[in-house]
Amino acid sequence: MTAPGRRSSTFTRLLRHGFTDPSAAERLLDSVELALVRDDPVLLEALGATADPDLALHGLVRLLEAQPDLTARRELLDTVIAAKPLRDRLLGVLGASAALADHLARHPQDWQALVTYEPYDLHPGVEEFERGLAGAGDPVGLRIAYRRCLLSVAARDVCGTTDVAQTAAELADLATATLRAALALARAGAPEDAALCRLAVIAMGKCGGHELNYVSDVDVVFVAEAIEGADELKALQGATRLASHMMRICSETTVEGSIWPVDANLRPEGRNGPLVRTLSSHLAYYQRWAKTWEFQALLKARPVAGDLELGEEYVAAVEPLVWKAAERENFVSDVQKMRRRVVENIPASEVERELKLGPGGLRDVEFAVQLLQLVHGRADASLRSGTTLDALQALAAGGYVGRADAVQLDDAYRFLRSMEHRIQLHRLRRTHLVPESDADRRRVGRSLGLRTDPVKELTREWKRHTSAVRRLHEKIFYRPLLDAVAQLPSGEVRLSAAAARERLVALGYGDPAAALRHLEALASGVTRKAAIQRTLLPVLLGWFADSADPDAGLLNFRKVSDALGKTPWYLRLLRDEGAAAENLARVLSAGRLAPDLLMRAPEAVALLGDGDGGGLEPRSRDHLEQEILAAVGRADDAAQGVTAARGVRRRELFRTAAADIVGSYGTETQPAEADQGALVHRVGGAVSDLTAATLAGTLRAVVRGGWGDTLPTRFAVIAMGRFGGHELGYGSDADVLFVHEPRDGVDEREAGDAANKVVAEMRRLLQIPSSDPPLLIDAGLRPEGKSGPLVRTLKSYEAYYRRWSLVWESHALLRAEPVAGDEDLGRRFVELIDPLRYRPGGLGEDAVREIRRLKARMESERLPRGADPKLHTKLGPGGLSDVEWTVQLLQLRHAADVPGLRTTRTREALAAARAAGLIGAEDAVTLDEAWVLATRVRNAVMLVRGRAGDTFPTDGRELAAVGRCLGHGPGHAGDMLDAYRRTARRARIVVETLFYGAEDR
Repeated sequence: MTAPGRRSSTFTRLLRHGFTDPSAAERLLDSVELALVRDDPVLLEALGATADPDLALHGLVRLLEAQPDLTARRELLDTVIAAKPLRDRLLGVLGASAALADHLARHPQDWQALVTYEPYDLHPGVEEFERGLAGAGDPVGLRIAYRRCLLSVAARDVCGTTDVAQTAAELADLATATLRAALALARAGAPEDAALCRLAVIAMGKCGGHELNYVSDVDVVFVAEAIEGADELKALQGATRLASHMMRICSETTVEGSIWPVDANLRPEGRNGPLVRTLSSHLAYYQRWAKTWEFQALLKARPVAGDLELGEEYVAAVEPLVWKAAERENFVSDVQKMRRRVVENIPASEVERELKLGPGGLRDVEFAVQLLQLVHGRADASLRSGTTLDALQALAAGGYVGRADAVQLDDAYRFLRSMEHRIQLHRLRRTHLVPESDADRRRVGRSLGLRTDPVKELTREWKRHTSAVRRLHEKIFYRPLLDAVAQLPSGEVRLSAAAARERLVALGYGDPAAALRHLEALASGVTRKAAIQRTLLPVLLGWFADSADPDAGLLNFRKVSDALGKTPWYLRLLRDEGAAAENLARVLSAGRLAPDLLMRAPEAVALLGDGDGGGLEPRSRDHLEQEILAAVGRADDAAQGVTAARGVRRRELFRTAAADIVGSYGTETQPAEADQGALVHRVGGAVSDLTAATLAGTLRAVVRGGWGDTLPTRFAVIAMGRFGGHELGYGSDADVLFVHEPRDGVDEREAGDAANKVVAEMRRLLQIPSSDPPLLIDAGLRPEGKSGPLVRTLKSYEAYYRRWSLVWESHALLRAEPVAGDEDLGRRFVELIDPLRYRPGGLGEDAVREIRRLKARMESERLPRGADPKLHTKLGPGGLSDVEWTVQLLQLRHAADVPGLRTTRTREALAAARAAGLIGAEDAVTLDEAWVLATRVRNAVMLVRGRAGDTFPTDGRELAAVGRCLGHGPGHAGDMLDAYRRTARRARIVVETLFYGAEDR
């Protein structure tokens, strides 16, 4: 009996070495079997290094007990103590696998399979495994020999001699050798069948891909041909019997367990189809009836047993079909749906523990890699590997996957496969579920080298890797670019010069020679940049061609790529980030404004992705103002401050223009926006907010530059016209009024001088020539017009409006709204003008006649000479002026009584008039449609030409580009003009009634 002191010392040592049941371990160490080595520190340390020291010690005792005599037991112990390679291998296996410990207990001499440590033993192949199985004369002997070989695979695995990829390849090679041995047994049992046919066994799935698990179905397909002179039907029947017998040998369970199930359900028609087919029968099925997933499965097809020459013929015959599968209708979406169905079919109680099928699991990596292979592998043979990690490496090398993403996926796949291996190795049971018990998780964690807190560390690493896989799977697997590439004919995925020229002509490029030069400059060479461009360009060419000017789109793309080519995120963004590539193609081929803005700020390309940069959603005025004011605060002087404000404006104008273009076209992930009014609202609001923020920043810069923190007078900027109505277009001037109020104790003249200097400096700084779209301040709507002072005090405005205000000024003030400067002063200005614009009692008849006269005069004097009035969006019949003056007349007459009319916005006022019964529903819709269409045309003209215009372009290509912005396809510019005339004509009829008095209201 062990003395208490000694027991206490041993107990502590066992705890320190990782034993969880030291009492039981002490009893085992005190047993007769270990009497000679119970105090040997080498043994205890070796046991402590295993995944489960308790399990390893128990397995060692069982192995010793199974030895035939004392001599054999001593030989085993001496060898274990003396030979570190054997000690690590044997105890490593015993500590990781209770099932292999059971095998050693049944076959106590098989431990000697772990003694050898020759170079070939480090990484054995099929031939070495065939030698290990050679002595098996029957199915039971094959099972025993298989487990003996498996011992050596597991030993190399748990000792770190092989990594997870090498282990998976060894398991696939062992499966290959086993299938050959099982087929040999079947042939030996039925020589008459063997004499009739050539039978080939094709491995599929993980076995075919050289990445097999410890316990997994081995997926196979059988192909057979009759021996010359034999009857084909009898030959197929004989081949079927051989195949069935081979499957039973591997799959049946005996006292020695089973090897693994052989699954032939990936064959044509699945379990409903014949087990064995001829090569021609296979091909006929794949050519006519096969589903998408069947070609995905064939990606890993590999001949492994039987007639290898016939197997190679099979693979060679189906390979062209595999690499054309991506051209099938809905191919990408079918693969994506299949992956979703797999996840949906996982029991809810298991989904969080599913290593293989769950979200972020092994299948997410495999499906993403296979989808990329099938889409891009048509033109790039380097991607045609059946092994996931090899294919992933090739995808990264070819630029189809980001290098950092590939490294993360590789790391995650290796870790998750290692977990799967160690979980299965314990009982040699087919499972992909992470165990629930801490004891099982502790063993798995320790087997992976996690020793400080194995359970917690394992869970953390597992969740970290699954989270990364899930994120990257969503990013890669659902990449819109994939579907676009898949839809290209295989000959156009990688274009030769001749094919490229032919395709460019067919797509409508006007100068194919210049386009070819651009393609050559972008995609030639062996750099990663060129490789990614070669992937992008075939798709981009099609998107450019969907515009009115594909040549300009390609030229602009080259310019942006030249500017950003050395920026690591640029091409990665186009390849990986949602609809970024398609968005860029649309933007670059839609006209001049957006590309010009982008050339001056190429980094704005990042806005086209789906990342955290805000995308194409417009920023709020508060956000813009904060950013601009912060930039002004960092500037050294007023000029630098305004330059910084202009930089923000440039970027945000690009964001707005890009959103407008993308909303017109639509993308794979975002259909074209059907509500044209929503596009108008977004553009008008975004440009107006941006103009307000820019003026606020300019004001701050001027005040800081001349007076420091405080101006001697309170100062406010009041927006007027379309600016006040939140309806600015890309090229609109900023109509404003300036108002100030001297601070307490400040002389009025000093205050006035300061206010005038502020206005002059703001206008000067904003008018400094630059490559940015101009922002012109127009104060022409001020009292007395151009003859009056640029800035007045609030009291001066009050006095003027009380004594001299004319009806046109009340009219203009309908759209007045403070946008910058002193908020309280702006609020009091609004209080001052509200009684003028929302007059109690409305307008008298003289005032109504005056407004009608002013509008008629404006139409006759301002319409450009030679312009077609019916196509002039501002002053022509049914244009913006018609609609706005009609709505504003309703406001002047009824706003005092209808609160909803007290708005600066045209469409809101029109809706309020309709709600109040001041205009019929049909007439309101007619005016709204005309106003929206005219505004869309003006915005489109600016997008296309890069300069403002109120009429349709006369150049045919520009006209077609405007039509494309308005949703009219190639060749339909005439339809666009007819639609505009029709809409404007209907609006003019309503205006004649409501504004000019055919029906006085």
